[in-house]
Amino acid sequence: AFKHAGAGVQVVFSGSTSSEREAVVESVVAEQRKANGGGEGPILVPPYDHPDIILGQGTTGFEMEAQYRELRGEGERFDAVLTPLGGAGLLGGVATWFRHTSNTTHNSSHVPDRREVKRQETLVFGCEPSFQGCNDAEMDLAASPPKRVEHVKSLTIADGLRTPVGILNWKIVSDKGKVAGVFSVSEEEIKMALRLLLERCKVFVEPSAAVPVAVVLFNREFRELVARKQAREEKEMGQRRAWDVGIVLSGGNATVESIGKLFCPALEGGVGRR
Repeated sequence: AFKHAGAGVQVVFSGSTSSEREAVVESVVAEQRKANGGGEGPILVPPYDHPDIILGQGTTGFEMEAQYRELRGEGERFDAVLTPLGGAGLLGGVATWFRHTSNTTHNSSHVPDRREVKRQETLVFGCEPSFQGCNDAEMDLAASPPKRVEHVKSLTIADGLRTPVGILNWKIVSDKGKVAGVFSVSEEEIKMALRLLLERCKVFVEPSAAVPVAVVLFNREFRELVARKQAREEKEMGQRRAWDVGIVLSGGNATVESIGKLFCPALEGGVGRR
């Protein structure tokens, strides 16, 4: 959407993939500049690939940690935090925040006791849909050497994640000191996680927001990673401890009709209203 002087807001629709959106943005900017006699045109606010956007998204991590400490006590921290991963504005900001707080703890003059040592760093993970290659970051990191994929064309139900990792964001995602790993899940697993959130948690979100929940529930690699780390902690500390995991439920851009169609294809013609 962009604003005309004195004419309110005009909404311009595009396709659902990042390349389609970018093409429409370029067209709109060019048209408006031409209409202004070659002067100033609309200013694009990047959805993820900009330092200010990444830092703004990072306040999610700040708020999560503050809420967690209200419940668990000052100095406590999550063992792991998972976020949806598309362009990586959210993941980049959250990972940067928790890396900052971990460094603050490490550089403090306070000498932690044994219980604090095992919990002084929060691991941050990104979560993607695997459908039609939408798990580009997971594949990027698995490449030798790791290399950012520039284009993603997927029709995953997690439509908020149909985009490649941004250029600036890739520097964060590929930094193992900030992002501990990236995991992906299938369409069916996303739907099962979404159903759980809707029916049991009474939380209305879009499919993209359910992706991290699906990773926790169904991704074997993630679950085995946690189990290995728990076993290591048990060996070092003499006791097995359950992890405290934070999940970012980001995205509510959905309607009853769109959610209904995911679970009942017969509703493709539309859900009746009263």
